[in-house]
Amino acid sequence: MTTPTPPSAFPDVEALVVDILEADSALSTALVTVEPPSDFNGTTAAVLVNRRGGAWVGELHVDQPLIELEVYGPTKQAAHVLANSARRALMAAAGNRYGTNLITEVEEQDGPRWLPDYLYSAANRYVTVLKVFIDVY
Repeated sequence: MTTPTPPSAFPDVEALVVDILEADSALSTALVTVEPPSDFNGTTAAVLVNRRGGAWVGELHVDQPLIELEVYGPTKQAAHVLANSARRALMAAAGNRYGTNLITEVEEQDGPRWLPDYLYSAANRYVTVLKVFIDVY
């Protein structure tokens, strides 16, 4: 039996998550992106998507990235509502195929928590981390 080798390039999970979140109507008024625009100050509705690690499991042919969602809103309450919407949308992706990738499971690693932002001093920000299990074909 041969051992599966890791792909030469992992799936662009950040772009995949952006697409999933942008398709959700509860997030239609928010900016969903990997990098904020240059004029971003942390006071508008936004979800920033970042891969914060994870691992390739060769024998399963699965990528298990840790996805951090930094969620901003004009108020703390608005940011909280948006954080829960983003979290729900990503968790609902489990069991769905996106191109050649199948998301089999989404596990919350660190639920939405209020976290001061030292880059944007006026920001209302919640951060959550989810582990996404992706079968790579």
